[in-house]
Amino acid sequence: MVGRRRLGRQFGWLWAAYAVSAYGSGLGFGALPLIAVLVLHAGPTEVSALSAVGPAVGALIAVPLAPWVEFRRKRPVMIATDLTRFAAMATIPVAYAFGRLGFVQLLVVSIVVAAAKIAFGAAGGAYLKALVRPEDLLVANARFESTNWSSIAVGPPLGGAAIGLFGPVTTVVADALSYLLSALGITAIGGREEAPRPTGKNPVRTGTVLDGWRHIMSEPGLRRLYLNNMLVSGLIMATEPLLAVLLLRRLGFPPWQYGLAFAAPCLGGLIGSRLAQRVVARYGRDRVFRTVGTLRAVWLIGLAFVRPGVVGLVTVMAVELAIIINMSLYTPVLATYRLERTPKHLVARTLSAWSVGQQASIAVFTALGGLLADVTSPRTALTAAGLLILATPLLLPRRDQTTRHEPDLPRGHV
Repeated sequence: MVGRRRLGRQFGWLWAAYAVSAYGSGLGFGALPLIAVLVLHAGPTEVSALSAVGPAVGALIAVPLAPWVEFRRKRPVMIATDLTRFAAMATIPVAYAFGRLGFVQLLVVSIVVAAAKIAFGAAGGAYLKALVRPEDLLVANARFESTNWSSIAVGPPLGGAAIGLFGPVTTVVADALSYLLSALGITAIGGREEAPRPTGKNPVRTGTVLDGWRHIMSEPGLRRLYLNNMLVSGLIMATEPLLAVLLLRRLGFPPWQYGLAFAAPCLGGLIGSRLAQRVVARYGRDRVFRTVGTLRAVWLIGLAFVRPGVVGLVTVMAVELAIIINMSLYTPVLATYRLERTPKHLVARTLSAWSVGQQASIAVFTALGGLLADVTSPRTALTAAGLLILATPLLLPRRDQTTRHEPDLPRGHV
């Protein structure tokens, strides 16, 4: 059972730090697009640009950071990136208080947060692999996944209520403080972390930037999962700003209903993440990849049929629930497989490459979705995303591509 396995005090602090940050982000779910719509009166193109350009530029900045993260102690990197996100997010309520908040500032904050998030994830994944036993990786990843979805289930309704009571930047303050608390939690882990010992005189050279992608592309299973993940993530996340405009501006949903539409279905994430270990034990990892990976993709088209009122709210919630149950079961299995198939000296670069590709895909599809919505309508763009994602299961790996075992030995560039 996911909830009963003890993984030690240090993992407990790491999990606690992740949880407080996740719940802060849950409170601030969609905060920047929401502020752009409600405070700056942005349209579909601007909102989509905020959701696309920021992560895209942040991903570009994160690319050269990957080797730097790889060859340093991971806890200081995690603390530094948390503090960076705290400082960036804190500028928004300050500027709002003085009447100086603008679209460019939101864009810059989005860039900084995106780059820091990728660096944090790369360092955190490498640290997790060193912290827990290989047989406990799925349990650990399932706990993170469960925490992530529970934070989204609780955070947006509370965030929507807080915005209604205290103003549009309230949740940004909570999100910023959560990064500060996360940094304190990681500091409390304690213990001595050994510094990586790369070979060669200049480990952080130009070639090492691409080592993560080289590793992914050299593994047939990882390669197909990577391409599939980029498309699925990009198409699903591209619907977020489109729905913000459709629900808040076109259909007249109040902010609390907008938050509820995404929050309530996240309870399904608790179901999927807690089932991951048992489903893999019973049916095998390759069947999870093929079956659950397919089920993630078939529901998105339902968002094109959202209507005003209770029926529209229920439609969004039903579609999101179906997607989230499958995603929350699939994601910890994917995260565990990715760590198992990546040598220790390549973990940070591989995770960075994975995140950069995912963010780039999200940026591209979000920008295209915004342009299509501007030319036609948000509903037409949602329909296009729902149809395109139906082709993504074709990229899922075959069984023979995910069952081969390779030892965790040095390979490629070091």
